[in-house]
Amino acid sequence: MKNAFNLLTPQEIMFGRGQVAQLNHRAKKLGTRTLIVHGRSPARLESVFQSLTDLEVVQTLSIGKEPDLQTLIAAVNEGKSLGIEVVLGIGGGSVMDSAKVLAAMLPSDTDLISHLEVVGQGLPLSARRLPLILVPTTSGTGAEVTRNAVIDVPDAQRKVSLRDAQLLPDLALIDPALTDQCPRLVTLHSGLDAITQVIEPYVSSRSTVFTDLLCVEAIPKGLRALRQLMKAESEEARDDLAQVSLFGGLALANSGLGVVHGIAGPLGGLCGAPHGAICGALLPAGIAANRNTVGNAETRARLDRVIGWIAEVFETSPDQALPVFRQWIADNGLPGLAALGVTEEHITQTAHTAASSSSMKANPVVLPTESIEAIMRESL
Repeated sequence: MKNAFNLLTPQEIMFGRGQVAQLNHRAKKLGTRTLIVHGRSPARLESVFQSLTDLEVVQTLSIGKEPDLQTLIAAVNEGKSLGIEVVLGIGGGSVMDSAKVLAAMLPSDTDLISHLEVVGQGLPLSARRLPLILVPTTSGTGAEVTRNAVIDVPDAQRKVSLRDAQLLPDLALIDPALTDQCPRLVTLHSGLDAITQVIEPYVSSRSTVFTDLLCVEAIPKGLRALRQLMKAESEEARDDLAQVSLFGGLALANSGLGVVHGIAGPLGGLCGAPHGAICGALLPAGIAANRNTVGNAETRARLDRVIGWIAEVFETSPDQALPVFRQWIADNGLPGLAALGVTEEHITQTAHTAASSSSMKANPVVLPTESIEAIMRESL
């Protein structure tokens, strides 16, 4: 058992149906002149925005997809002279990542690219970020409790991270009611991402007793909740999946991820497909590759437990669990990587980059390039 661990969390986490009613009061404590980052369709959040009566909204930014470098640089340049006191990100993972970047860079005199991994120097932030509140409206990335922000750099055909402990917010407010009636395909993609983010930390080479406590409960709970939501809307399932997403964010922030995310980052930069969809398409083959390669008996037992939970939820035998899971994913609207635009060229380009990615460093076994390519081909 791994008893030693460090713990990185936001200053405060609020979870529960109805908690969004406290957003105005809690934001006012941090400042009044506010930058709000939201998704492409803010209409479904109109009642939330109307409740922010004590805030003066001086800038807004709409993020409809994973944020690109130039969009964020333009928003930072626009906001520097506005006297912004607090940043509120309310939306999916891309929205929250954008809010993190803006909170970090608005008070900074340095260039954003100098802080980015891979395409920049990966320098630590040089200024104290603005007060930051993150409110998810999907159950997937857990970005409200992680210390990185993913940024698309089209010129480099890469998605890279700004990574710093300062990106953890002052308040992560998770109200599952904000995910009610989320579109079915968004629910599938984000839900599979959430499930991946509790499976990978559980089998990670950096797993701890703390992250195990989160993941052991969350893996079967997430599978059951997502299966229910593909059948019919359910407040109970929305509550469960929101909790799984939160637990996944906490787990990955403290134990890392693995091969699925190691592939998804560079592959997404090349093909432009949604991150959650790529993770969902890769997940069954990623689990199988690790199980077939790992030599450590304890890790093999963990992978067998994961496969056993999948078998139980989908009412099949362990030896059929991963094929049945993959077919269920396809039947519910995610047929595979080919449908997301992934080509053989993307596979060969991705394999070498994925092998050295930050997520891959926590994978329970070192997978050769050939195995990484095989995972993608099996997921087409």
